[in-house]
Amino acid sequence: MAEFKIGRLDGQPPRIRNVPIAVTPEGFWCCPSQAALQKTAKSPNQQGRPRGGASPAPSKASSVQRAPTISSEKRAQSTPTRSRTNSDEQVCPPADAVAAPDPPKVVPAPAPEKRPKQHKMLVGFGQLGTSDLKVVLHGKEGVAVKMIVHKNILAENSTFFADRISRQSLVACIEVSDCEDVEIYVETVGLMYCKDVKQRLIKQTVPRVLRILKVAESLGFRACIMSCLDYLEAVPWVGDEEENVVSSIRQLHDEDHRANPLLRRVTSDVLTNPPNDTLAHIIDLVLKSSEDRGRREMKSLVLKLFKENSNVCTNGSSADSSCIMTLYSYFQNCLDSLLALSRQASDPEELVGEESSGSKEQTFRKIALEGDNLLWLAEILSDRNAADELTVIWASQAELAELHPKIPVMHRHLVSCVTARLLVAIGKGEALPSKETRRRLLDVWLQPLMDDYRWLQHGCRWFDRAVVEDGIGQAILTLPLEDQQAVLLAWLGRFLKAGDGCPNLQRAFEVWWRRTFVRPYAELQPGSSSSRSGRH
Repeated sequence: MAEFKIGRLDGQPPRIRNVPIAVTPEGFWCCPSQAALQKTAKSPNQQGRPRGGASPAPSKASSVQRAPTISSEKRAQSTPTRSRTNSDEQVCPPADAVAAPDPPKVVPAPAPEKRPKQHKMLVGFGQLGTSDLKVVLHGKEGVAVKMIVHKNILAENSTFFADRISRQSLVACIEVSDCEDVEIYVETVGLMYCKDVKQRLIKQTVPRVLRILKVAESLGFRACIMSCLDYLEAVPWVGDEEENVVSSIRQLHDEDHRANPLLRRVTSDVLTNPPNDTLAHIIDLVLKSSEDRGRREMKSLVLKLFKENSNVCTNGSSADSSCIMTLYSYFQNCLDSLLALSRQASDPEELVGEESSGSKEQTFRKIALEGDNLLWLAEILSDRNAADELTVIWASQAELAELHPKIPVMHRHLVSCVTARLLVAIGKGEALPSKETRRRLLDVWLQPLMDDYRWLQHGCRWFDRAVVEDGIGQAILTLPLEDQQAVLLAWLGRFLKAGDGCPNLQRAFEVWWRRTFVRPYAELQPGSSSSRSGRH
C-alpha cells in the first residue's frame, strides 16, 4: 500500500489515504477499486486531522493529487508520481456566504437536478518516461480514468488498440466512452505488461476472471483470453458459477476451439455415449451392489434425481421409450430372480442335507434384496407415470403370492411394499390400469399385504400408513360396486379380528355404504322400479 495526498479546496490541512499498488517485474501500476472511488466521492467535504504546517512529501510508488482545475495535471507530470485523482472544478460557496432565507410562506420551487460529480484518476503503466499514449475511460457515476500507456505494447497485445492506432499514427489520446467495468478494464490493460498472464490469474476468483475474459475479448487481447480459458478449464465451478461460465463461454466468437474443453465438462457426445446406455449401467451397478450402505444411499440419490428431473424418461421421444423399457427389463429380471429364490426357500427338500442354515439365510437375504430392488424400480416408474404395465405384471404373479407366506416376514415384507406402492399409484391416478387388472391385483396381493401390515408399520421407517391406507381405499372405490362390496366385506372380517394389524379402510367403507344403502344414483336411473313407483 502507498500513501497519496489530497489537497483541500478550502485551504484546510490534507488527509492521507492509501491506495492499492500492484508491482510487476516490468514496472508498477495502480488499480483502485470502484468501491474506493465511490467512497472518496461520498465524503468530499470531510476534514482530515492536521499533521503540521506542511504536507507530507509524495511517495516514490505513487501519489494522488486532488486539484480544483485540470490544469494542475501539467505540474504533476514533472514529478515522479504514477497515479492521482482529480475532482471536477465545481466549487460550492461557503455556507455563511449565503443569506438565510425567510421562513417559507409559499410553495418552494423544485430543487434543481444535481449533476453527478466527475471523479478523475490517472494511472500509469511501465516506464512513464517512455509513454506515448493516453487512454481515457468514461465509466458510470462520473468516473473517468486516464491511463498513461505505450503504443507498442497495446498494439502488440490488442487488436482493438492496434486498429485505433493504425488509423492515426500520431494519435496521442484514445477515449473509451460508456465503459461498463472501469476497474477490470484497467486491470486488463495492466495484464498487457505482464509476461505470464496465467500466473496473474491463479489467485483470482471465477467471477472476476469471467469479467476479465469479457473485457479481454472486447479488446481482442488474445493472450489474456487463452489464459482465462485455461484457468476456467482447470478450476472447479461452485454453485451458480457453472451456469455463468457456460453462458460466458458460449458468447465467445473467435475461441470456439479453445472453449470446447470447458463445454465438455457439462456436455457429452451423445452419438458415442448414449444417455440410455449410461443410465442402464448406473441401474445395473446399483442393483448388483453387495454393500448395503452404498446401495441404500445410491438408490435414495438416484430416486431423488429422477424426481427432481421430471423430464427424464417422460418426454415421449424414442429415447424416453428406451429408458422406460430399460427400467421394465430390470424389473422383470429382478422379478424372475425373486420367484426362483422363493421357490428355493419354500422347498424343504432343497434345504435339507446339502443346504446348511447359512445358505438358507443367504437365500432369505437375497429375497429381501430383490424385494428392495423391485420396490425401487416400482417407485421410479410410478413417479414417471409409467406404471400401467407394471400393475399388469404384478397382478399376474399368483405363484409368487402363494409362496409369499412361506418366507419369514422380516425378509418378505418389502414384496408387500411393492403392492402398497402400486395401489397408491392407482389411488393417486399415477397408474391407469383396466378394472380387470385392478380387481386381479387386489385379489392376488391384498391378503399378503394385510398379513405383513403389522410388520410394515413397525419395521419400516419410511412406511406412511395414512398414504397407504388412502391409496388402498381409493383403488377399491374405482371398482364396480359389486366388486367394492366383495373386497370390503373380506377386509371387514379381517379388520374385526386383527384391529391395528390390518389396514384401516373405514373411509372407503363409508363411501361404499352410502353408494349401496343411500343409493342416490340408482333412484335417478331411467326405467328403474323406484322411478316408476314415484310416477304412480
